[in-house]
Amino acid sequence: MKRASTDEIAPDEGEPMPEDLAGRDPAGRPEPSASPADPPEPLDEGTWFEAVVREHDGAIVRYFARRGPRQDAEDLAAEVFTTAWRRRADVPRDAVLPWLYRTAGFTLANHRRKLVDLPVETVPERGTSAVSEDPELSLLFDAELRGALESVGERDRRILLLHAWEGLDGDALAATLGISRSGADAALSRARKRLREAWGERLSF
Repeated sequence: MKRASTDEIAPDEGEPMPEDLAGRDPAGRPEPSASPADPPEPLDEGTWFEAVVREHDGAIVRYFARRGPRQDAEDLAAEVFTTAWRRRADVPRDAVLPWLYRTAGFTLANHRRKLVDLPVETVPERGTSAVSEDPELSLLFDAELRGALESVGERDRRILLLHAWEGLDGDALAATLGISRSGADAALSRARKRLREAWGERLSF
């Protein structure tokens, strides 16, 4: 009897061919098609803003409490968040807290100007500070440190306190100051150097 070649052997009726098993599990059931995970839906603005306030309210209140009367801190923080809501399209989603700190700096400066009661003829024409003492320094109990910080200048003092009190450096400090990362690093380095020099001069007497 002639033996049939393998090419002539046909599968039993209904038996799937190997290529028919592609995309099926071992039992022959179709496997679910793999599809990329759907990206998470973006938060609506109200939900986003509530999360921002919940996460950063304490930090902003502390910012003001360290720099002025504590009874004003919560009101000033509320003003910052009001600004954040009004300008929500401008708030960088990857640097929310530095943006809030920067806004807090402007808010605090405006608040201090309102507290200065000067006769019209003595109001400076340019944007010089009319506050004789920086309220931030009144919180420092160390007289030598307070004196050294007084001597370094307002900008250096702001940078040093943002670094010491808020823990800002690198990109966060740059975003808060509104300058480049390299500029912020250089500014912090200069401020530290000037503080060391001022400290040394005071201790040499």
